[in-house]
This record gives sequence, C-alpha cells and structure tokens, in this order.
Amino acid sequence: MTKSTSIVATVAIVSLTVFLMTVTLTATVLPISQLYDTSNYGFLQIDNGLARTPQMGWSSWNFFACNINEMVIKETADALISTSLASLGYNYVNIDDCWSRLTRNSKSEMIPDPKTFPSGIKALADYVHSKGLKLGVYSDAGVLTCQVRPGSLFHENNDAELWASWGVDYLKYDNCFNLGLPPQKRYPPMRDALNATGRTIFYALCEWGVEDPALWAGKIGNSWRTTDDINDTWTSMTTIADINNKWASYAGPGGWNDPDMLEVGNGGMNYHEYKGHLSIWALMKATHNYVF
Repeated sequence: MTKSTSIVATVAIVSLTVFLMTVTLTATVLPISQLYDTSNYGFLQIDNGLARTPQMGWSSWNFFACNINEMVIKETADALISTSLASLGYNYVNIDDCWSRLTRNSKSEMIPDPKTFPSGIKALADYVHSKGLKLGVYSDAGVLTCQVRPGSLFHENNDAELWASWGVDYLKYDNCFNLGLPPQKRYPPMRDALNATGRTIFYALCEWGVEDPALWAGKIGNSWRTTDDINDTWTSMTTIADINNKWASYAGPGGWNDPDMLEVGNGGMNYHEYKGHLSIWALMKATHNYVF
C-alpha cells in the first residue's frame, strides 16, 4: 500500500467513532506480541506523575507567532472555558516563543517583555489557574530561542526555579542555536532542573525528530516531537502522520509522540480535512494543542 493510499484509507475511517477507530487500528497495526508488551513504552520513565494521557490544550505559535500578549492569553483561557473545551480536557494554555525580552537581566534571569506582558508571567499564571487551567511557557535547549530570545542551555537550574516560582505548569523546549551539541546531552539537564524545583511541570521536547527521540526521550520528557514543523496544508499534515506512525509503539502513559500542534481552524484546509486532521491525531494518541 502506498503512502497516499494509506492516508486515504485512514481518512475514510475517521467518520467512525474515535474510540472504535482506536480499538480497530490498535488491533490491526500492532503484532499480537506487542499488544501487552510495554517494555518499549514511556511508562513512568521520568516519574513526574504527568502525561497519563497526551497533553491537550492551546498553543500560541501557529496562529499568532510572535504577535502575542497577555490579553491574548487571558482571552484564550476564557475561550477554553466558554466553549467547554476545558471540560473535555483541553486545559493547557501555552505561550510559545517571543514572551521574553531579548536579553537577560543583571541577575541572568529571563524577563517577560514589558510591552506585551506588563503584568508578568506569574500574574498571568494566577489568572489561568483561577480558571482551573494550566500555563505553559517556551524556551530552547540552545543559547538562543528560534526567535533569538535567551535560550536556557547552561541556565537550566536558574530558569527552572524561576518558572516554578511563577507557577508554570508546562515547558516546550526547542532545538535552535544548539552549538552542535547532541540532544541526548542537552535535554536531560532541564529534566533534572525541573524535577529539582519540587513543582510538577510537563516537559515537552521539541527536537524536531532529528535524532529519532522516540528511541531515547522516554527517560527524559513527557513528550517528544517526532517530525519537522507542521504547516496548514493537507500534504504537510498527512506526511507528518505517516512519519509519526512508525514510532507508535514507543508512546504510552508518561511519554508521548508529538507530531506537532493541530492546525484546525487556521484556514489552510477545508472543514472535512480539518475533521480528518483532528481524528488522525486522536488515532495516533498524539498531543492535542489547538492554535485557534
């Protein structure tokens, strides 16, 4: 069966109930010897008590990119409540790149951009928590983020302590400006730093699938990107689905494959394609981060 045929077949199935699809595909895709074999799974491997199921919520990047501010985040938190998405489990509100100033302060601390986040991240976390939701921030396992803000490489302990003091619940950790150092060396220090804070923080590795993180990231994070960035097209979405699928057996409670954020509603696909997109991500037990 060709790649295009496999995707068409998958999309044809998505009109069925998601739970029925999950049972059917699990039974047919995995050999019987693997159905109850969790030896390759991420079950409790980093032992932080999170990610019993894939993370679900909202992320700012694919729609807003750097055009974010604290009002956008508050309005999004409100929308998750008013649309009842929060009651369905979409409870992370994740700020992506560009939330910080271009340089650290004299104490070598990250500082929220005073123009876009004048109240600070702690006040924003308090607001999000008041809605019964969780707040995420972004950093990078390099010296700079992808948008040239301060990265956290060599600053892991101080940054983790700062985020914990703000009440952060989630960290997306990117892969730009990494000095050519292997990801297997750059990502564990942040795991240890987050765990040392005493605050339970979901750790999402965004390594772009370069070094096949499904093979090693289960002992480091709660999720790991298996592919390059998604874009809002049918071709991109289905290509990523095919790539992610080969790592299915490495995902499970405690650690999940991440084929990147949902593009649902951003305008590049039609209604039926978006239904297929959402259903395929559910089938893959993938992260569900909306970007509306």
